[in-house]
Amino acid sequence: MLEPSAPSTMVASLTRQWPETPRSSGILLHPTSLPGPYGIGELGDQALEFINFLAAAEQNLWQIMPLGPTGYGDSPYQSFSAFAGNPLLIGLAQLAQAGWLSHNDLEAIPPFPYDHVDYGPVITWRNDMLRRAYARFRDQASAEQRQAVKAFHAANQGWLDDFALFMALKERHQSAWSDWPADLATRQPQALDQARHDLADDIARHIFYQYEFDRQWSAIHQYATEKGVAIIGDIPIFVAFDSADAWAHPDLFYFDENGRPTAVAGVPPDYFSPTGQLWGNPLYRWDVLADTGYSWWIERFRQAFRWVDIVRLDHFRGFAAYWRVPAGEETAINGTWEPGPGDKMFKAVRRALGNLPIIAEDLGVITPDVNALREGEGFPGMRVLQFAFTTDGSNPYLPHNHVSNCVVYTGTHDNDTTRGWFQTEIQPDPAKLEQLQRYTHGDPDRIAWEFLELAWQSTSLLAVAPLQDVLSLGSEARMNTPGTVGDHNWRWKYVPEALTGELAARLRELTERSGRMG
Repeated sequence: MLEPSAPSTMVASLTRQWPETPRSSGILLHPTSLPGPYGIGELGDQALEFINFLAAAEQNLWQIMPLGPTGYGDSPYQSFSAFAGNPLLIGLAQLAQAGWLSHNDLEAIPPFPYDHVDYGPVITWRNDMLRRAYARFRDQASAEQRQAVKAFHAANQGWLDDFALFMALKERHQSAWSDWPADLATRQPQALDQARHDLADDIARHIFYQYEFDRQWSAIHQYATEKGVAIIGDIPIFVAFDSADAWAHPDLFYFDENGRPTAVAGVPPDYFSPTGQLWGNPLYRWDVLADTGYSWWIERFRQAFRWVDIVRLDHFRGFAAYWRVPAGEETAINGTWEPGPGDKMFKAVRRALGNLPIIAEDLGVITPDVNALREGEGFPGMRVLQFAFTTDGSNPYLPHNHVSNCVVYTGTHDNDTTRGWFQTEIQPDPAKLEQLQRYTHGDPDRIAWEFLELAWQSTSLLAVAPLQDVLSLGSEARMNTPGTVGDHNWRWKYVPEALTGELAARLRELTERSGRMG
């Protein structure tokens, strides 16, 4: 295990307002990409090893994606809940240490790939392990252990009761909630009472899963804090249609009396897509949310900041205005811009929770009203270097045009790796290559670290790079290709031998030289 350097004051600083935050840097890596023998990255020793690497390299930030339970497509941005944790991430060795799995349970591990997640077999095997762990807890737990789960349930009852019932019903009916029997889909009280009775053990099992996830993630978060590493989380603006949130709170969304959407989310046609992007997520009834004082959003932020120190707010422009597409449309062409809540929601959140460190994801076509909202709230925006070399020197993503109140990325989870992007998009195009060579050597073996140099030396407040760029990996390590669903997304894992002392020293030297010691 790498020996970390001395903790910094970064985490303490980030609990205050952004202007007090020192220049800092870090790495983007979702926990699913951690190494290990159990098929998928999990909340175990490998997570602690990664935090030690960050500390040894003087990185003060660990950015992750949403932690919620994933469904079809395995995307962390399409979760069954805006509040729950993903049981697939629960550390199995930690369950064994607690006594809920035996060593025999973990001896017959399937031959999982070491460098990517094969979700089908992983989900089947790990769900079996989780069921075994719950059965042993149910049958053998002490009174004190049962009380701990009961206390967690009581503290989270506002979302956990609906979520646990939702998951138990999904297991029974094997379909989206809109295809359940009508009395369950529309939440008729008698049908819900009967389901709670019939599925009591399954409901208790899902409550146990959430307790274990929270217990294990909280320990990792605390360890990161002790090592001076702040965790950047991620809140997608929209929830999935097939989610406990949409099922339990239909009044907050544009649904008809049968629970079917009357309008869905997307983005309009642009240079990259003549038909726009039809996301299909349900749209909020912001007037109803306003009447509640935005209580659902307040609780969503409260839960997020229990688990992380900073939040990246995805699709920030949707809070100024969102693209509304009538349900049933095959493309996003026939949509309209509708006003979002503006600063009213953020004022309500601030009154309830105080000033929160939030990063606004303001990529894409951004209009003056979006900039005004972000600047009015004081949120840093994002600058992605892969977008910087398409025009002339006025491009806002070029380092010399950055402002201090922003976060610079070499790339994001939706981009190709920097090396892969260079080889597929830049090298074959002489004009793009010439533009890039004004700032770099234009060498595929050096391009990722040249981008790290540009990002770390930027005037931006924070600088973040995906671990794939720190490792100079190519397109084979790409995390996600937007607009696609398939077995190539969300699968990448790094191998444990990749994080060497030499790599930590190289990153530490760049961080010291760039004044990003936090």
